[in-house]
Amino acid sequence: MPGTKVLVVGYGNPDRCDDGLGMALAERVRALDIPGVDVEVKYQLNVEDADVVLFLDACLCAPPPFFLREVEARSGTLEFTTHSLAPEGVLGLAQDVFKAPTKGYALAVRGYDFHDVGDQISKDAAKNLEAALSFLVGALQPGGSLHPMEVDA
Repeated sequence: MPGTKVLVVGYGNPDRCDDGLGMALAERVRALDIPGVDVEVKYQLNVEDADVVLFLDACLCAPPPFFLREVEARSGTLEFTTHSLAPEGVLGLAQDVFKAPTKGYALAVRGYDFHDVGDQISKDAAKNLEAALSFLVGALQPGGSLHPMEVDA
């Protein structure tokens, strides 16, 4: 993706165990300091300006270790609160308000423990996080690419 500005957004709640996977993965990507890649860590999603946005989150229903899919913008998804705004809504809002042709991908890391309170990611989820990080290291480098896919453990 030479010359492409990529925004990686990790979101979730790190005080709910595996729900912090998206944020933890984003922090690991940030530490790599990949040229052309900006990283943000948030509790909720906001409209951003980038050529490509990669949304990182935890998911109980994703196949392990993670699942990557392209996100299609969806207009008219504004709600009373943006706390539940999905990536499709973020891209739709960016197109509606800013006429932004942003391309989006969602990477869902398989988590297991969303019911306990604590800042520890479970052992199996930590393995999935490492697999997702390994994938992103190659995909976000110059010459790398993001292709929607399922990855076997």
